[in-house]
Amino acid sequence: VFDAIEIRGTLEGLAARFAAERGVSPEGLAPLMECLDEIDDIVRTALGTEEGFTRYMAANARIHDMIGDLADSPNLKRQIERAAALPFASPSGFVMAQSMLPESRQILIVAQDQHRCIVDAIANREGTRAQALMQEHARLAGRNLRLALGSEPALQRVRGGSLIRPVA
Repeated sequence: VFDAIEIRGTLEGLAARFAAERGVSPEGLAPLMECLDEIDDIVRTALGTEEGFTRYMAANARIHDMIGDLADSPNLKRQIERAAALPFASPSGFVMAQSMLPESRQILIVAQDQHRCIVDAIANREGTRAQALMQEHARLAGRNLRLALGSEPALQRVRGGSLIRPVA
């Protein structure tokens, strides 16, 4: 599971780097900015609710998808989709588990700040920074997995979570 998360992060990092290096117009960045604003609103007002976590998952998936699109590489986009389809590797794979964890609000605030930093790096054509930030951002999923493994109720909120067991 951790390898699948790392693979997705590496590919998404490459997408962020390509987007930054190839350049994105202000018009191309506008949907990203709107999505960032939407996630800000969710984090600020709705994270304590099931609906809030569901909305966060949808917006999070959209922002990751948009960054993949901005890379302007159909081959890379396909590989990201393949990696995200691996069990538990999607960008929002452990968000619902977070709804059961006391650390959830803090983690999602950090995740949203990382989203903003990634978009800033893309806008400023800082490819290496965008790549590193995106890879680090993906590692939050690994952190969420570790937290979920320590909480049976949280792990039950992950689709297929009953298949995951800690390695001794």
